[in-house]
Amino acid sequence: MKRIPSLDGLRAISITAVVLGHLAKSGHGPRIFWEVYADTGVRLFFVISGFLITKILIEEQERTSSINLRNFYLRRAFRIFPAAAVFLALVAIFYGREIRWYHLVAASLYLANFDTTRPWIFGHLWSLGVEEQFYLLWPGILKRWYGHRKTVLVSLLVLAPVAQSALHFFKLPGDFGGYPWAASNLAAGCLLAFVASAMPRIRTPLGLVMMLGVLLVPLFAANTPARTLLQLFVLRPVQCLSMAGMLLHVMQTPYKFLNSGPVVWLGRISYGLYLWQQPFCSDPRLRHGYFVTFAIAAAALSYYCIERPALRWRDRRSKQRRIEEALPGALEPLRSAA
Repeated sequence: MKRIPSLDGLRAISITAVVLGHLAKSGHGPRIFWEVYADTGVRLFFVISGFLITKILIEEQERTSSINLRNFYLRRAFRIFPAAAVFLALVAIFYGREIRWYHLVAASLYLANFDTTRPWIFGHLWSLGVEEQFYLLWPGILKRWYGHRKTVLVSLLVLAPVAQSALHFFKLPGDFGGYPWAASNLAAGCLLAFVASAMPRIRTPLGLVMMLGVLLVPLFAANTPARTLLQLFVLRPVQCLSMAGMLLHVMQTPYKFLNSGPVVWLGRISYGLYLWQQPFCSDPRLRHGYFVTFAIAAAALSYYCIERPALRWRDRRSKQRRIEEALPGALEPLRSAA
């Protein structure tokens, strides 16, 4: 799939919100970034992820009338695993005294979202666990029920707040790995991938209203049962759909800022930055906020020395396999003539 303008810019905004939130948590910045907007940044990541993964799957379905799960999983593995493996290896070396073997196993298997006792150094890996499990489940669901895809996604959007309210009001332990929290955002991104081409152009005034919805909804205090229900069944869906609308708007109207060189670059290293901001921005022992520069440097090293080489090797391998698969068919007419 070709690069879509503005999406790297949105990734940059998402990762900036997360980093500022973690800096604020460790005492370097206003607490509102941690208490409100770190959450918003992760939610936006989920919407973007749902959209992009579904877009890839739609393109394959339209091109081949099927979805090759094996190829999809291999491509995702090359994108995700190398950088994560290096991060986990170095964490095991430098923070070995603060983690137990089962924390490392859960993180390695992308099950950190179910590890409720994980140490702070693995605190951020819950969202990567949700993402990886989404990558594992959604392509198979889409392949099996492609004709009912919109019904499945709308059902998720409706059931997610029901599940969250049940967890809250029945005081059930845990949050089922974060799925009720993340499902609506992932589903909104997936649904956008199916309807984007048929949607009318979103004008700038409406885009600004959606942006306000994204920024203001998290400020609502859900401190009573009635306010919690209002947040779960009205305000959160509004924020979720506003994020999807913003995503569509900036694709339809590519803003210069979101497509400027530094912003696009930050978006491209956002995966590595999400991995590496934890030791540099969330360590409770840090005393200086400028440690974020080390996180950016580590993310850049991850991108140029691990992620890009792995993707180039993946693409060469994929191209070679396509050639090998095409050769027998290409040689058949020659064999027949002989």
